[in-house]
Amino acid sequence: MITVIDYWATWCGPCKMMGPVIESLMEKYNVDGSEVEVSKVEVDTLKPAELAELGIKSIPTIIISKDGNEASRFVGVQNKETLIEAIDSLQ
Repeated sequence: MITVIDYWATWCGPCKMMGPVIESLMEKYNVDGSEVEVSKVEVDTLKPAELAELGIKSIPTIIISKDGNEASRFVGVQNKETLIEAIDSLQ
């Protein structure tokens, strides 16, 4: 299973820019039978210790994992094609 998690906040301008990209990835990958799951986690719902454990110092941070192991990490605004390439390289 491949997971893509976007760590973001409502008050973060770059996170708002990434919103449509993440929504598009959700539409592409979050379908029945897909081995990819895309989700969002608002950092304000996490404790500082959780953020530290995840190594999140800036947002947006997008972590792509395969079978529970981190495979890629992107910090800041990314284009859709870069993320699709990273996801598809794991399939």
